[in-house]
Amino acid sequence: MLKTEKEKMLAGEPYRTDAALGDEQRQRRILMDAYNAIPAIKREERRAAMTELFGKTGHGTTVRSPVYVDYGSNIRLGKGVFLNFGCVLLDVGVIEIGDETQIGPNVQILTADHPRDPRERETGIEWGKPVKIGRNVWIGGGAIILPGITVGDDAIIGAGAVVTRDVPEGATVAGNPARVLPPKAKSPA
Repeated sequence: MLKTEKEKMLAGEPYRTDAALGDEQRQRRILMDAYNAIPAIKREERRAAMTELFGKTGHGTTVRSPVYVDYGSNIRLGKGVFLNFGCVLLDVGVIEIGDETQIGPNVQILTADHPRDPRERETGIEWGKPVKIGRNVWIGGGAIILPGITVGDDAIIGAGAVVTRDVPEGATVAGNPARVLPPKAKSPA
């Protein structure tokens, strides 16, 4: 049986973007726009809209507006997750964010990937690679997490970092491309 372009997209296989997007993505963007338009003071309305927009939202999760998504339905947020203003989550692949993770303003989490060959890119083919962020991670403002990345529990990603490789549990990374920083020596008591 032939797969639809969306089924290929969700399986991480090459798909044609113009054929996969369609009505569903337009409907999901309407939900995103509606969520972004709800004033912060209307907490119950925001919570209901957030639950409708995202695939999963844990108890106590906060997503400040504006937030930008491709679908939203492929994003799973654990309990107590915090996303600050202006985050971009391109979820053609699944994005999982663990409990108690804090994400600074203007962070980009990207799952869409594209061919490196220019002729192949002209065909409109792309694919998604899932991103998994562990629990209790802190991601500084303006960081970019590229497709296919896994970030371990308790990691720290410095502001403005471009994460091109998996981040080990408990590691601190910074820079472009992000590199693991040596642990700081503890000061004598």
